[in-house]
Amino acid sequence: MILRLFLLVGSMVISLSFTEKMTPDNSQEDKGFNMEKDLLLGQFDCKTDVDDLHTVAAFVTLFSNSRFKTVNYHAVAGTYGIQEGLYVPPNPLFELAFGDNWTDAHNNVAAAVNQVKSFVKSTFDQQGDVWIAEAGQSDFTASLIKAVHADFPDINTLERIHVVQHSDWNEEVTSPESLAFVKKHSDYIKIPDGNAVGNGTPGFRDPEFDNWNAYISEPKLIEIWERAIEISDAHNGKEGRYNNEAILAGGLDFSDLSEVCWILGIQDIKDATEFFNLYSN
Repeated sequence: MILRLFLLVGSMVISLSFTEKMTPDNSQEDKGFNMEKDLLLGQFDCKTDVDDLHTVAAFVTLFSNSRFKTVNYHAVAGTYGIQEGLYVPPNPLFELAFGDNWTDAHNNVAAAVNQVKSFVKSTFDQQGDVWIAEAGQSDFTASLIKAVHADFPDINTLERIHVVQHSDWNEEVTSPESLAFVKKHSDYIKIPDGNAVGNGTPGFRDPEFDNWNAYISEPKLIEIWERAIEISDAHNGKEGRYNNEAILAGGLDFSDLSEVCWILGIQDIKDATEFFNLYSN
């Protein structure tokens, strides 16, 4: 009887010990975005697809919602890789959408890295992590991580910088050296493509969704959406740029927002209609 009791207690201890070891490693909540301390970087390549412009409008719409108004974020334009094609000039939209809370990497990458690095340092100083939504390629991210290594060698970027990518094409037109570096030196997370519905992330590309203005009433957001659509329509498929058929049809494509939704833990949103039902004002 004593032997049986000993074996039973021993089994319970082993089971409890195993559970305690496994739970932290498998808890997304423990590893998730901390709205009190973390920084979210929205990095937009704007080359050569115009979908980034729609994503910017959806990005601001999401962070205008009361649930996410306290999120610390910063936007970066021109974070493209080695793809061919012309840039889609987004500055009027970024100025309207973000005010001073954005950085232009298209005109001066080195200066942009230096500026963004200062925001990253402030985040690390308050024990926060950096989450990067790659609405484009990872070349800028590689430069940023290298700058962090040079200036803050005590920071373990593998644990403190999280990079979320949803697109095979974005990976293919990132310089191979930069992609390999980012995968090695950050918490690199590849999620299902935000262009499709029902694959585990929101599907935000819809050629038939054209009634966004039925959901938005706040004048500033209306202006942002109108500017995003105006600029994207003016450049879509023009001068050899990628022809986004969903946008050409009069619909929306803010597929890159799927990464932001994953970071914030709202990746169960189905599509554009559900997004506007949940998070428009």
